[in-house]
Amino acid sequence: MSLADRLRNALDTGHGIDTILLTGDHRDLELDQSAPLMNAAVLIAVTDRAEPGVILTQRTDTLARHAGQVAFPGGRIDPGDSGAIDAALREAEEEIALPRDRVIVIGEADRYRTVTGFEVTPVIGIVPPDLILIPSEAEVAQVFEVPLDFVLDTTNHIEVAVEWQGRNRHYYEINWNGHRIWGATAAMIVNLSRRLRWNG
Repeated sequence: MSLADRLRNALDTGHGIDTILLTGDHRDLELDQSAPLMNAAVLIAVTDRAEPGVILTQRTDTLARHAGQVAFPGGRIDPGDSGAIDAALREAEEEIALPRDRVIVIGEADRYRTVTGFEVTPVIGIVPPDLILIPSEAEVAQVFEVPLDFVLDTTNHIEVAVEWQGRNRHYYEINWNGHRIWGATAAMIVNLSRRLRWNG
């Protein structure tokens, strides 16, 4: 089965019906379930090579939100966007100069609600290997690629518990080559791994 077919099967709503997915930070935090959410989208860009990778960014330390964190390219869905896919492609183009016409969109993955009040839709896409990606100086400190096998391997998904605002908070982190992938980004990777039933 091709990479594209495998990813498409993972996004099939009828696939993996018994799979337990992470839906958001609310499992530990008392988030107001009735509060309006801001819609956002990220691009999970998978490189089409013999050993596929996933493109990630490290955000600059000067950003107001999630400074210095590892993240997928993405952001808020603007009124001018036609939806999550359009927003994810636009943001990837703005943040790392990834041309939208070089992305084969597979589809939307499971949404994730963050503690900061965003409902994030991951958009899965396949991109050619070795694209020249240029980080936006205002937002992105670094662009890097992590092997898909590594991030989807459940043995690399470390569940961490910390006390935050008087409560225990649980989240996942994935450590690769000095990069700490955690929070919502790691959760979306964990969900994709569970959809794919990836075992490394």
